[in-house]
Amino acid sequence: MRTLASIAVLITLLHTAFINAAERPNIVVFLVDDLGFADCGFNGGTDIQTPQIDALAAAGTVLGAHYVQPVCSPTRAALMTGRYAVHTGVYTIVRPGARWGLPLAERTLASALKDAGYETAITGKWHLGEFQRDYLPTSRGFDHQYGHYFGALDYFTHIRDGKPDWYRNDQPLQESGYTTELLANEAVRLIRSRSGQQPKPLFLYVPFNGVHAPLQVPEKYLSPYQHLTGNRRTYAGMLAAVDAAIGQIVTALRDAEQLENTLIVFSADNGGPNPDTLTRNTPFRAGKGTLYEGGIRSAAFACWPRRIPAGGRTEEPVHVIDWFPTFVEVAGGSSDQPLPLDGRSLLPMLTAGKPSPHDSLLLVQSPVRAAVRAGDWKLLRLAGPASEDGTSAAGETTNPAKNAGKGKAKNKAKSSTTENALQLYNLRQDPGETKNVAANEPGKVAELQTLLDGWMKDAVPSGVPQE
Repeated sequence: MRTLASIAVLITLLHTAFINAAERPNIVVFLVDDLGFADCGFNGGTDIQTPQIDALAAAGTVLGAHYVQPVCSPTRAALMTGRYAVHTGVYTIVRPGARWGLPLAERTLASALKDAGYETAITGKWHLGEFQRDYLPTSRGFDHQYGHYFGALDYFTHIRDGKPDWYRNDQPLQESGYTTELLANEAVRLIRSRSGQQPKPLFLYVPFNGVHAPLQVPEKYLSPYQHLTGNRRTYAGMLAAVDAAIGQIVTALRDAEQLENTLIVFSADNGGPNPDTLTRNTPFRAGKGTLYEGGIRSAAFACWPRRIPAGGRTEEPVHVIDWFPTFVEVAGGSSDQPLPLDGRSLLPMLTAGKPSPHDSLLLVQSPVRAAVRAGDWKLLRLAGPASEDGTSAAGETTNPAKNAGKGKAKNKAKSSTTENALQLYNLRQDPGETKNVAANEPGKVAELQTLLDGWMKDAVPSGVPQE
C-alpha cells in the first residue's frame, strides 16, 4: 500500500508539474528603436496616433521610470544578459564588420528560456555582433532568426553601407518589402504555425528597426499626418507603421487563443534623438546618446492578463536588466549561472504593487561616464570622452539638424571637460534636470559618489578592439 501511495503522490506531482508547464506564459518583447518617451498616446503623445500600442498599455501597467542604455547595442546587451554594461563591456554600438560583439561567455536570455523549455525566436534587429558565426542569434539561443544584424539599413532595399543586411536563420535572404511590415508578417507566420499543436511556450523577441533613421515609410502611413511637416511627419508615419505591426501580432495571438496567456513587454531602446525637432521626450532633458533622463528613460509597459493589473502606472525605478530574471522566473527556469545577474525580478512589483527591487540603479555610458539613481536623487559624472552619437562631453546633442535624417551620427565630438563633471538632481522636484544642486548638497553628492564608485570599481573595458 505504501508503494501504491508513493506512486500516487508521484503521479500527482508529475501531473501538477505538467499543468504548471502548460500554464507558463508566452513571452513577447517589442523593442522600438529610437522612440521618443512622449510620442505614444499612453505617455501623453497627441499628434501621432498609436491605438494598438495604447490599447496594450491600457491592458497592463505603464512603467514611468524604466531605464535603458543611451544607445541601442548596449540596451540589447543588457536585455539579453541581465547585466550592466560595466560587466559585459558593451558600452557602444557594434558597427558593421566590427570584430567584436556580446562576449561569448555571456549566457543570453534566449539560452536561459530555451533551457527552460521555450521555443525562441527573434524577428528584427540583432546588433550584438556577426563577425563570427558564434556571435549570431542562432548560436546564442534562438531557434528562429529573421531580420537584420545592424541599424540604419534602407527600409525597402535592406541595404546598409552598400551591402545587404537581411537574413533568415542567419542565412542571407533576398526579399523585397518594407522592413516593419516584413517583421510583423514573420512574427504572425510563426504564431500561426504553432496553431492546433500543443507546442512549447514561445519567447518572441521583436526588435523593430522602426523608428530609427533613415526616415522612410510607405505613403499610406503618411496620409493621417497632413498637419505635420518635414521629418516629424515621416517619423509619425513610421511610428504608425510600427503600431499597425504590433496590432497584427497581437491579433495573431488572440486568434490563436494565446493572448490571455502571454506576457507582453514594450520598450524603446533609448530616448528619442533630436528631441523637439524629430521626437518628443517631454518632460525630460536631452535625448539619445546622453545620460540625462531624455536619453535613458524609455517609454515602456508590461501587460499580462489576470496577473498584471490593467490601467496601472508605476514610477518605481527599474532597468532593462530586470527582464532577464523576471522572464526566467515566470518560465520556471534557473538564474544560476557563472556570471552573476545585476537584474532583479519585477514580478512582485508588477503583480502585487511592491516597490522597486533596487535601492539604486547604475546608468552608464562608458567605463568613466556614468550616473546613479537612488530614490529621488540622481548624480551624473560626465567628465571623459563624448559618445559616438553626436553628444558633447556634458551629454547634450551637438547638432540635431544634422543627425535628424541620417542613418548614423556624423558629429563625433571627442573632447573632454571637467566643467559640470558632477551634476546632482532631485528628479521628483526637477524631472527635467534643470537645476544642478550639487553645490548645495555636498552630503548627498558624497553619498551617491560612494554608491557610484562601488558600481564602477570593477568596470570592464569596452569590448571594442584597440587598434
